[in-house]
Amino acid sequence: MSGDSRAQDSAVKHVTGAAVYVDDISRTSDQKYVAIGGSSIACGQIESIDLTDVLASEGVTDIVTVDDIPGHCDIGPVFPGDPLMTSGAVDFMGQAIFAVLADTADNARRAVLSANISYHEETPLLDIQTAIENKIYVRPPHRMQRGNAQDALPDAQHRLAGVMTVGGQEHFYLEGQVAIARCDEDGGVHVQSSNQNPTEAQKLVAEVLAIPMNAVVIETRRMGGGFGGKETHANASCCFAALFAVRNRCTVVCRLSRRDDMIMTGKRHNFQNRYEAGYKSTGEIEALCFELAGQCGSSPDLSDAIVDRAMFHSDNAYYLPNVQIDGLRCKSNTVSNTAFRGFGGPQGMIAMETVIDEIAFSLNLDPLDVRKRNFYGETSRDVTPYHQQITDFNVPAIVDQLEIDSDYRRRREAIIAFNKSSAILKKGIALTPVKFGISFTATHLNQGGALLHLYSDGTLHLNHGGTEMGQGLFIKVAQIVSAELGLAVERIKVSATRTDKVPNTSPTAASSGTDINGMAALRAARELKQRLLSHVTETFDCAESSVQLSAAGVVLNNKVVQTWSELAHSAYMARVPLSATGYYKTPEIYYDRDNARGKPFLYYANGAAVSEVIIDTLTGESKILRADILHDVGQSINPAIDIGQIEGGYIQGVGWLTNEELVWDAGGRLLTDGPATYKIPAISDVPEQFNVALLADSPNAADTVMRSKAVGEPPLMLAISVWSAIRQAVAAATDSVAFPQLNAPATPEEILRCLSALKSR
Repeated sequence: MSGDSRAQDSAVKHVTGAAVYVDDISRTSDQKYVAIGGSSIACGQIESIDLTDVLASEGVTDIVTVDDIPGHCDIGPVFPGDPLMTSGAVDFMGQAIFAVLADTADNARRAVLSANISYHEETPLLDIQTAIENKIYVRPPHRMQRGNAQDALPDAQHRLAGVMTVGGQEHFYLEGQVAIARCDEDGGVHVQSSNQNPTEAQKLVAEVLAIPMNAVVIETRRMGGGFGGKETHANASCCFAALFAVRNRCTVVCRLSRRDDMIMTGKRHNFQNRYEAGYKSTGEIEALCFELAGQCGSSPDLSDAIVDRAMFHSDNAYYLPNVQIDGLRCKSNTVSNTAFRGFGGPQGMIAMETVIDEIAFSLNLDPLDVRKRNFYGETSRDVTPYHQQITDFNVPAIVDQLEIDSDYRRRREAIIAFNKSSAILKKGIALTPVKFGISFTATHLNQGGALLHLYSDGTLHLNHGGTEMGQGLFIKVAQIVSAELGLAVERIKVSATRTDKVPNTSPTAASSGTDINGMAALRAARELKQRLLSHVTETFDCAESSVQLSAAGVVLNNKVVQTWSELAHSAYMARVPLSATGYYKTPEIYYDRDNARGKPFLYYANGAAVSEVIIDTLTGESKILRADILHDVGQSINPAIDIGQIEGGYIQGVGWLTNEELVWDAGGRLLTDGPATYKIPAISDVPEQFNVALLADSPNAADTVMRSKAVGEPPLMLAISVWSAIRQAVAAATDSVAFPQLNAPATPEEILRCLSALKSR
């Protein structure tokens, strides 16, 4: 039932190896494999392409270039700029130029190396600052403002200004980009894909092949992780597999190697954040100007919305009476960056927390006190920079409770004492809040559908538009249906997401998977339930109010009169329709981009974290000693799943802010292209003491499914407390001569650089 802690629906299969991922699907006798030939330069023009040796390579049966695409070449998800292959301009190293089909994956990959391609190479644009100086953008800048920050800044009691950079992040999902395509007798194609957005893949495959959408079926049963990396960048694998399958009338697998995946697909946007703040001696902000510049890579992809969301979240939990926020979408000759858990929100939020910490340092105040003094509050302090009124704001209560539960004040005093007596090792502690808006900011995406079938033996088949990437969406939606019908969860089978079952679905993203698909399933269950109740009242000649559906079946006057099997069979015999659909669209939300105001979010997910760290000033090494988290998930549908998401999101955020570093050379080549050079968090990075709690008695004030709140993305930003604590530790190492301009990720090298810069002052 809803509210119960249950394991993810495939948990046992995951740990026993029985879960079938795309690349585990049984081979067919005609199966062949794709490899993609990418550019060896980051910027320039292709002068000639000679694939003679490729075609002559062992096992090769087909080659395609852009000229072989029967339909559209551009697979940009929102704006054009993402060609499936190029034969002219090259915009990043690894950009697809041709693809090979061979009898084995190894033969296909070896064949790619035989290509002879000549280029006219040009100097690549690789950094944000150059793009800003020359106004080289993939999309126009955007501004949000309220009040008049420019006029208010000169009159403020105190002012500060600065710049910080925050790096990108590789998704590093366990299962890489993969798709298997099979053509059918009518010229259509069925693609099984590790994909967060099956409907978009369906549309793009149809456009590339020049066939109608109803001739394309995209199916996704599960993913070995997605994190946003499979929202748009899974589409190319689908298109390549489908193109070869139709051309060769065979089964085709397109599975990128880990190295190719990291080179050819996008990452979290790195940002350069500039800020200028005016504030009172008490720490209250009077005026704030932000310039948030995201490095988008070679194409728009989803960058417009991602930079928007960074802007939407640059206030975090704080009221800003006079604020101006400029968002820049900077172009570069690197692979196009894309969605990543938080979708720009983390990059904007860390800018705000940077300012709060610097204000506190300048006034010699506890940063927690400065945070509290700037929280959103009553009527005169409840409007965001985009003019949405804040309601149901419980961050102050969460912070107050966590401050006590974590013993923050005593521990902070103990850390100050420790730092005075310890010459080499320094500690830091920080408590930071999270206020994260829930809804797609593209209004039309806030819709979902579901399909229910009750079979005559009393079992239920459930299908909806959300995709399962390990986050527990399937079990949550099953629990919602179970709670509404009274049917045991064990009687409900959730099937693979398919575009021929629920059409026109939105991506599983923006933390909206349960909100949208769960509500759609709930509405379908209510429709089915009403039909069953009407049938029962007619069968037993009773009032509907006297009937209850439970796991045991039909309960009438405290007695089970029919099992579910008997109920379903009798309803079938009475010709009651036992299939129902449900549809949901999120109400009330909109954003007027021309005037930069609206209500882009139905509600906010809130939380807070206290992190305590220790650094070694000789090596730059950092370690989290303890983390305490209190997070609001509303009325939890599945506490175990929610806590798992909070723990995982926090650790993934720790990786983003401490050790995951992307490095390109001067020619635009990605140097961190595998696990040997790119470091994700390990078990040793988990805090020695890790306390996670859900806020009790906090049903969502918004009319969401079961009064729950989204939990997918918001926890990642709880890790900002780690970065802030490291910054406090670095400051302690220099006797607070100045506050460190610490960039993220705070790798050992960055910590040592920061220490050196401070000591040289």
